[in-house]
Amino acid sequence: MARHTFFCIDGHTCGNPVRLVAGGAPQLAMGSMFDRRQSFVRDYDWIRTGLMFEPRGHDMMSGSILYPPSSDAYDVGVLYVETSGCLPMCGHGTIGTVTMALEEGLLVPKTPGQARLETPAGLVLADYTMDGEHVSSVRLTNVPSFLAAEGLEIECPEFGPLVCDVAYGGNFYAIFEPQKNFAGVGSVAIDQLVAVSPRLRDALNEAFDIRHPENPEIKGISHIQWTGPAEDPQADARNAVFYGDKAIDRSPCGTGTSARMAQLFAKGKLKVGDRFVHESVIGSLFTGGVKADVLVGTKRGIIPTIEGWAVKTGTSTITLDERDPYMAGFSVTGTGVKRYPRP
Repeated sequence: MARHTFFCIDGHTCGNPVRLVAGGAPQLAMGSMFDRRQSFVRDYDWIRTGLMFEPRGHDMMSGSILYPPSSDAYDVGVLYVETSGCLPMCGHGTIGTVTMALEEGLLVPKTPGQARLETPAGLVLADYTMDGEHVSSVRLTNVPSFLAAEGLEIECPEFGPLVCDVAYGGNFYAIFEPQKNFAGVGSVAIDQLVAVSPRLRDALNEAFDIRHPENPEIKGISHIQWTGPAEDPQADARNAVFYGDKAIDRSPCGTGTSARMAQLFAKGKLKVGDRFVHESVIGSLFTGGVKADVLVGTKRGIIPTIEGWAVKTGTSTITLDERDPYMAGFSVTGTGVKRYPRP
């Protein structure tokens, strides 16, 4: 029976975990990070589930793996692994990954102060500020983001009929603003949002076919974003982003903030050059911005920026032992126990 060992650097971005796999990851055939993501999902998803879920992780766990880029146009390739899947892009994960990779010497950008990242969703720029040996902040220039659909109606047994918009910021988000049957984040218990969200996401994906206009393989709503008024006077809005089976993002969510700004831009509530400060459920803040407008297929979208901070919390050597019946991880949900398949 084989033992698979991984060296990991753990940290968090504004409260949400990031586990950077710095050693032990499988070699993947060269190609774009989107192609390598497809290969990883097909052959190695048990590594994601084993490192992210219990008993070695938890429902909020998020991570990344660094790979050589496919061309000299990039400094590094990033593969995202978390409890909600092998995502095209993860904003808080990128901020944490860049912070820890720079501090640990795993990333040496060609241009000091800016890292060019090849992600499955495309080029992401990471402008960073150093404070001695530490990274004090990272500002991402994210992939083009856009409003994909608006005014979608869905029945929620717990709340009643709801209306949402769907926007893309590296992943697809169903965005629920305060309305008749949802008073807004802060007015509904977090555990109720956790209970409602997965069934709502399933119902939306069954009712609506949401696809990226330029890459139809990027499809489906993966996150639910519940919104509401800010509590911090520095912030413009507050959100609770649901992902995975029962996770609420502790950070303000990077791709979620990008999607939210794209939605507000499409509705005329933000314009190029505007700043948007987003607050999380624990009170941490991301500073977003609308850098430029852009066409995504036929849809008018934005180039968003997101700035935040991250800190390293420790290191670990994690073993996935094939003798272990729970090698590939498990999750205990409200509907039972989900065990993830072994290789």
